[in-house]
Amino acid sequence: MLRHALHRFALAVPVLFGVLLIGFLLMQVVPTDPATVRAGPQATQEVIAEIRRELGLDQPIWVQFGLYIWRLAQGDLGVSIINNVPVTQELGATIGPTLELMFAALVWSIPSGILLGTVAAYWRGSLLDRLIMAVSVAGVSVPVFFLGLVLIWFVGFQWQLLPFTGRAGPLWTLDGLLAIILPAVTLGGVFVGPVARMTRTAVVDALGAEHVRTARAKGLAERLVVLRHALRNALIPVITLIGLQIGFLLGGAVVTETIFSWPGVGRLAVGAILSSDFPMAQGTIIVLSAGFIVINLVVDLLYAVLDPRVRQS
Repeated sequence: MLRHALHRFALAVPVLFGVLLIGFLLMQVVPTDPATVRAGPQATQEVIAEIRRELGLDQPIWVQFGLYIWRLAQGDLGVSIINNVPVTQELGATIGPTLELMFAALVWSIPSGILLGTVAAYWRGSLLDRLIMAVSVAGVSVPVFFLGLVLIWFVGFQWQLLPFTGRAGPLWTLDGLLAIILPAVTLGGVFVGPVARMTRTAVVDALGAEHVRTARAKGLAERLVVLRHALRNALIPVITLIGLQIGFLLGGAVVTETIFSWPGVGRLAVGAILSSDFPMAQGTIIVLSAGFIVINLVVDLLYAVLDPRVRQS
């Protein structure tokens, strides 16, 4: 198990390096000059040139990238060009709300997807099965921003049932819990469909397996047959899909946080890119990419725990 974990971690290192390189190069092709942004529109060319020297922008690109990696190795993500605040300080204030939003989205969408998929598999071919699959396909097809805007318009604006702007507090407070409902439903709504479809496929295959027929022949209750023998063995591909979808959920969090003015990393990334705050934009790219890599690493390890054959491959 330890060997498998070290192998997966070693594979994640070059992926992270590639993300850093691509993110750095993308910031270089943006037409806006960071020195001009920091100096302001009224600054002279001498002031802009001096700021470029301070930021190291007068160096070749490969030198800038080397200095960037060296600062990252020391835990220095730079200073925001716009508000002159360390990037780590801004990220530290926004990671918590993003984790809250993802947790709130997953805590209802994963059980709902597994439940719907299991019900559809057990009554496969019925009207209920077709209805659940239709809802699942619709959930996959509907964009995050469309679902969010619909919820804002009807639930938040027309019916005024829930707040839809900003974060009112931590999850363990009533105001914070009410404020996170609409963003969590929006972000988790696109997650239910894929989980339900994969669960249905895996459970259908498991229900036809030999060990399930043996369990039924022994006279076990149907609930135990489905939950203990069918669903438990069907969870391996479902967990793999959940891990991949959680990674892509980070992209959906960017859109969701922007729509609902949620003070997370995604909204910070959009604001940094729009304002040409390159150090902040690069810092948010690092956090989001590292989150994606860590999630996939955890899924790989969990997959190995559930299926010992993976550890031997």
